[in-house]
Amino acid sequence: MTLTEALGLRGGIVAAVGAGGKKSLLLALARELPGRVAWTATAHTAPPPRAAGIRMQVAATETLIALAVAVRGEGTFGFAQPSDKPGRLAGLAPADVDRLHTAGGFDTTLVKADGARMRGIKAPKADEPLLPPGTACVLVLVSAGVIGQPLDEAHVHRPERLAALLGLQPGDVLTAEHLGTLLAADNGGLQHTAGMRVVPVINQVDYAPRREAAEAAARAALAASPRLERVVLTRLRGGEDDAPLVGVITRQAL
Repeated sequence: MTLTEALGLRGGIVAAVGAGGKKSLLLALARELPGRVAWTATAHTAPPPRAAGIRMQVAATETLIALAVAVRGEGTFGFAQPSDKPGRLAGLAPADVDRLHTAGGFDTTLVKADGARMRGIKAPKADEPLLPPGTACVLVLVSAGVIGQPLDEAHVHRPERLAALLGLQPGDVLTAEHLGTLLAADNGGLQHTAGMRVVPVINQVDYAPRREAAEAAARAALAASPRLERVVLTRLRGGEDDAPLVGVITRQAL
């Protein structure tokens, strides 16, 4: 089974949110997806590595829309705006991502829709994530590596927000059940996703004990929300030779 198949993707706009591997997930999907694929963001992002083979266009929004129409053929085409932040690119407004997807006739548009500053888990702010209006599927990420770790700034982006959502105190140990609660919460993994399909992704499932904990988190998420049909476990290390898919947990596992 490919990662695309495990996630049940059927084209359209696919947004990655949360923490613990959004960029790696989108790059892995860009390698798999057929047809015309766009790679973009609604938040600041690092440029994709040259080895990814994404043909980047960096310009103002209206120029990017025109370029989306002009580029021909299959493959993955990247679109971002210039940023005054060193080593970063600026994203597009959510509505403009929808415009770009339609104007370019893309089969799939991959979108990084929030930031997490390289942490393994986060709870969204009130205005996050920045999802395009035509989004078909939202992939909500969290790292299995935070299970058993303290709720602190080393592991959590904006720890005070996650503490409030989970009813914890700074320094409390994060459990598999906490991850499941976050992924299934209306003000957590499901925030601003009304009418959209949502698939949680638990990343960094790199060895057996961590897989057991990730599977427990997946079952907790599925039990907490009827909106979730599956949770996908991954190890997104970034290399083409690494198998990114670890497993898929569905409601049949409850």
